[in-house]
Amino acid sequence: MVVRKAVIEDTDTILRFVRDLAIYEKAEHEVLTTPEHVHRTIFSTDATAHALVCEQDGVALGMAVYFFNYSTWQGRNGIYLEDLYVDPAARGKGAGKALLKALARIAVEKDCGRFEWSCLDWNTPSLEFYDSLGALPQKEWIRYRLTGQALLDLAA
Repeated sequence: MVVRKAVIEDTDTILRFVRDLAIYEKAEHEVLTTPEHVHRTIFSTDATAHALVCEQDGVALGMAVYFFNYSTWQGRNGIYLEDLYVDPAARGKGAGKALLKALARIAVEKDCGRFEWSCLDWNTPSLEFYDSLGALPQKEWIRYRLTGQALLDLAA
């Protein structure tokens, strides 16, 4: 099993995993991403998102999409894991842990002060997996989001 930086040829794999994750999270209708979006946001020279692929014998088992954020309190960058997905047939074999370990190594190499992600509150298998790694839920923070018309209204 190997984790590597995604390359533009992984676009279809990334899109497949994104859709599979959305199906799992009961939100397939919300996926708007196209190959052009992936090329611009992950693989262009000014991309701010990054992706890793975990594979075994040339077969992609999973992926992680992440970006760097910033903590003013720490005065350091952090890594935010946007999506972690492992194909159901490969779960329990170490692919998810390998992707998270690779991200932790990147965080340490880049002197990041933290490594964060979100998980749906009903996703018990993932919650248990993250707990087993020593990750701690951040229950004191309420996450907010602006999209669609509300975003356009605030920007106006």
